[in-house]
Amino acid sequence: MSPNHVGSPSADLPAPPSGHLFGNLIKFGRLLRDIGLDIPAGGMLAVSGALAHIDIGHRLDFYHTLQTLLVRQAKDLPLFNVAFLAFWRPPREKRSSIDLQPLREQQRDAPPAVDPPHFQPPSQAPDAREDLSLQVEEIAALSYSARRVSRAKDFATFSDTEVTEAREMMAALTWTLGTRATRRWQAGWGETVDIRRAVRRNLMFGGELIELPKRRRRVHSRPLVLLCDISGSMERYSRMLLHFVHTLARGFKQVETFVFSTTLTRVTRRLARRGVDDVVPTLPRHVPDWSGGTRIGEVLGRFNVDWARRVMRHAPVVLLISDGWDRGDPARLAAEMARLQRSCHRLVWLNPLLGSPRYRPLTRGMQAALPWIDDFLPVHNLASLDALADHLNRLPSHRPWRRQQASMHRQGASV
Repeated sequence: MSPNHVGSPSADLPAPPSGHLFGNLIKFGRLLRDIGLDIPAGGMLAVSGALAHIDIGHRLDFYHTLQTLLVRQAKDLPLFNVAFLAFWRPPREKRSSIDLQPLREQQRDAPPAVDPPHFQPPSQAPDAREDLSLQVEEIAALSYSARRVSRAKDFATFSDTEVTEAREMMAALTWTLGTRATRRWQAGWGETVDIRRAVRRNLMFGGELIELPKRRRRVHSRPLVLLCDISGSMERYSRMLLHFVHTLARGFKQVETFVFSTTLTRVTRRLARRGVDDVVPTLPRHVPDWSGGTRIGEVLGRFNVDWARRVMRHAPVVLLISDGWDRGDPARLAAEMARLQRSCHRLVWLNPLLGSPRYRPLTRGMQAALPWIDDFLPVHNLASLDALADHLNRLPSHRPWRRQQASMHRQGASV
């Protein structure tokens, strides 16, 4: 960027800046449009006229002039900062290579998490150009890399910063499980005649059924039951999955949450009353077998005996989160899985290992459980959570065709 000033404006339009500056302004405007900013029509012409009134050799004045005339929405400001620092960069020997292509995709999801650049005048900072080069690299790394990488990055390798960002992204997801018809009736348009109202309403006609009011079943939102494995084999996923469980527990009206290893612990009230920053770090101290062994069959047996009658009354959707490593009896696990499936609307097993293309469910526990699972899905990164939310939002109102139904159908056909 050279310190050449704009020529004197004519009566109608401002004269373009001399040298290469005007061409660079046009290219900068194209760059902003390419990465998703809504540049106003004639914006560069207005910039060209405004440059006649500032010292373009003063970097801070030049930045604020472009920002004022080209940025129309507050959410576009962080993206503009990144583009400005990358385009109006120091001389070739001190340039920083930045890939701006991902910024267009980033702009569609959310604005980059960067602050406005803080420039220092050359008189106060002799090495301002070198500092600016370093600042460009830091801001570019914070602006788009985390959001693009973390969506496909495995939860087991998340840093603390990525966990915080992922938690905000999970909270923005929409989770619905549909509705269920209750046994109670209410007046409304339906296929069933309301006999009581029909008799009462037609008394004025001498008992003749002139009007036939209808009724329909009341509907409620379908409840959710969460069973999360916190054994030693799940330790590298436990932190992120607890944030996920906490998000679901706070997002539904009717939800019951349990964690298990060798024993079963109900944590519904703890998750409902506390914030995520309180419950996730302290929860291991309140679970006696945290990071212990895994006996899924015995744990499900305790759940079916002690809790099923209380929390499974309204045919909930059950999410069982586990890697399937089990030290118990496979036959016991199969029997308890079959019992659990019969009492719920849909049984979904979420396995963080399923995200690996090399994973095969060959362990004895998974082989015993698979026949009784309605949906076997991965839960290892943010992309898998997006897919899970979309899957749950599309669940049909009827139960899926299950193994026991197919068995009964075959037996009936053979008879």
